[in-house]
Formats: sequence, C-alpha cells, structure tokens
Amino acid sequence: MNFIQILQIIAVVVTLLTGLYSLIQPKKIKGFTGLEASSPRATTEIRAVMGGTFVGLGIAALVFPVREVYLMLGITYAAIGAIRAVSMVLDKSMERSNVISLITEVILVVILVL
Repeated sequence: MNFIQILQIIAVVVTLLTGLYSLIQPKKIKGFTGLEASSPRATTEIRAVMGGTFVGLGIAALVFPVREVYLMLGITYAAIGAIRAVSMVLDKSMERSNVISLITEVILVVILVL
C-alpha cells in the first residue's frame, strides 16, 4: 500500500466518521455546520441527509475500494466545495467554519482524485 492509498483510506474514514457523528449526535453538529436540530423534523433531516449521505459514501468506498469509487467521492466533495464557495459569496457567509470546511473539501478532492 502506497502513501496515496493510505491518504485515500483516511479520507474515506473521515467521510464515514462525519456521517456517523451527524447520525448519532445531530444536536452537536451546530458548532461546525451552523445547523441546529431545533425540532424533531430538523433532527431527522440532519440524521438522514448529512448522516445518511456521508455514511453511505464512506461504506461504498470501503466495500468497493476501486479508483472509480474514490473518484465519485472526490467529485462529490468537489461539488460540495464549489457550491460552498459560491454560496459563501452570495450569502455573505465568509465565516471561519465555512473557510475551514472549504479547505478540507479541497484537500479531500486532491487526495481522492490522485
């Protein structure tokens, strides 16, 4: 296993852990997302969309550790990052947490598409 493959596995684990944290602790993600689980409906949405999506992507990459799946995950992070960057400008949300998320997404894209 080479260094790039190790980084890709770390990226997959980060994806999976992000999903699990959103799934298990939806009320605690406000600190890094700004989203608040202020009602049962909001809590379900955080668990389903953030938790479910990232858990599903992480599991897919662990079950099918092939280049195409890593590329798919990288493209997903690229789309999230691109939309975040545009939204940060349009919504005037140049907050530290958004910048950190954007930098993290760019790093994950680079790792996953290598």
